[in-house]
Amino acid sequence: MSQNRQIRDVVFVDGVRTPFGRAGEKGIYASTRADDLVVKCIRELMRRNPSLPPERIDEVAIAATTQTGDQGLTIGRTAALLAGLPQSVPGFAIDRMCAGAMTAVTTTASGIGFGAYDVVIAGGVEHMGHHPMGAGSDPNPRFMSERIVDPAALNMGNTAENLHDRFPAITKDRTDAYAVASQNKLAAAYAKDQIQPDLVPVATLKPEQGWTLNTVDEPPRPGTTVADLAALKTPFRAHGRVTAGNAAGLNDGATVALLASAETAKELGLPVKMRLVTYAFAGVAPEVMGIGPVPATEKALKLAGLSIDDIGLFEINEAFAVQVLSFLDHYGIADDDPRVNRYGGAIAVGHPLASSGVRLMTQLARQFQEDPSVRYGLTTMCIGLGMGATVIWENPHFNTTATSTTSTTEGSAA
Repeated sequence: MSQNRQIRDVVFVDGVRTPFGRAGEKGIYASTRADDLVVKCIRELMRRNPSLPPERIDEVAIAATTQTGDQGLTIGRTAALLAGLPQSVPGFAIDRMCAGAMTAVTTTASGIGFGAYDVVIAGGVEHMGHHPMGAGSDPNPRFMSERIVDPAALNMGNTAENLHDRFPAITKDRTDAYAVASQNKLAAAYAKDQIQPDLVPVATLKPEQGWTLNTVDEPPRPGTTVADLAALKTPFRAHGRVTAGNAAGLNDGATVALLASAETAKELGLPVKMRLVTYAFAGVAPEVMGIGPVPATEKALKLAGLSIDDIGLFEINEAFAVQVLSFLDHYGIADDDPRVNRYGGAIAVGHPLASSGVRLMTQLARQFQEDPSVRYGLTTMCIGLGMGATVIWENPHFNTTATSTTSTTEGSAA
């Protein structure tokens, strides 16, 4: 080899997202293309970081779960071109269902660590209004005929009901209470202007309505009560426990992040919001895919040489409340622990599948800035077909003399 390669530090420079919309004809993005949502994010990322020459970007990795139509055609490359990046900047597409954007980040971060890239853009998009989950797919008949997976594995709501079966201590009352708390925390974060700084305003045009500038998320239902949720139907099972109120909805939206080597960030004068510690993916039985974050987190903690007690902030994707609670119960963490999802989660804000991983990171980065008492945080999520993903981050603002912004000592990390 011409030079000795060393693993380099990878930093999270910045992240932005569109406001999330509700999927369907009434949703804010019903007449907006998926790739245009990504383009908006890339352009905003470049505007926010003027010291980054566009030609220095080495890769654009964009994820989508349903790779067709306006979110197909190697969307990383097409979005880069549409955003006005130089033709010399390459791009590619990724599919790991809900963990698409998270995988875009970890894959390109590995390239930075190895020395193949200096600066990358990584993110995801999902327009579930244009492309319902699984639309156009053709599952191999062997999945059923050879019982490779349980039939329930192909319906995410059924997998959540299966988790309730496996963990009877997670009652519907608990999941409804958790969902209400998610709505309340998001509303509080909006009131404190903690969400808005990382949102990209998106102008949309609808027939007979004209232009609208969308600056806030559409899915939240502030003021939701436990009584409201108790009255909802359980569509996946008669007398079940999973409802539209204690699960993420069907949503449209896009996210992108800017990652760099620590040396390149310093050279170009780019901010450092987080440092990547390690990441891990793990597989579980597809019919209980929601438990995936547990083995992924175990794996990541082992790689990092850390314990769960070292983690001062958790950003857990709320595909279903039962899935979050199964993670918290595994680690003996209270349902209302102040380290967990401080700004609320996907039950309130929405979950446009492949885009959500970077939303978790962007929110964690802002919480790191607000709370220098925390040294380590993690972003984690369950993934369809039985997987989990966890990324551990270090807070560059960590100060051993700082006091936690929460009212309890649980908000600080060793």
